[in-house]
Amino acid sequence: MAYAGYGAAPGGFPGAQQDPLYGYFSAVAGQDGQISADELQRCLTQSGMSGSYKPFSLETCRLMISMLDRDMSGTMGFNEFKELSQVLNGWRNTFASYDHDRSGTMEGPELQHAISAMGFNLSPQAMNIIMKRYSTQGRIAFDEFMSCCIRLRALTDHFRRRDTSQTGTAMFQYDDFIQVSMSV
Repeated sequence: MAYAGYGAAPGGFPGAQQDPLYGYFSAVAGQDGQISADELQRCLTQSGMSGSYKPFSLETCRLMISMLDRDMSGTMGFNEFKELSQVLNGWRNTFASYDHDRSGTMEGPELQHAISAMGFNLSPQAMNIIMKRYSTQGRIAFDEFMSCCIRLRALTDHFRRRDTSQTGTAMFQYDDFIQVSMSV
């Protein structure tokens, strides 16, 4: 029997052998049924999940794991990998639909539209900070777009859990703030 975040019992995941993703996952996973950031990087490259873009950086792979790491193991099990695959496909499609010139990068206005389409309502000041953080010569590559999306999703999730009255205001203790911001 498999337990979420703890890998599989001997013999693998029931039914996983029929899943095409399982072959890529099991090729890099250890006996514990988990993959680390460097193994995830290899897996995403070998499976073609990065699309026609360059392979994901190790830092982006760490972020991917932290986004879905519910058991705080620092690794990813097969179910988390399947969820990541769905998220990646969605973000890759968003990136492609807003990369109007098909350069493999986005400019500021394209990024603004993509982020808005994903449901994030950010101020011009926040978008300016994002552009400064993730762009090179005013353009954001797919890997950086992924890092940005992961951080936005994770920070928004953490914020929503603390904004119990859904007013756009949350209360953080200093240590809690540091834990949240350093975990993404």
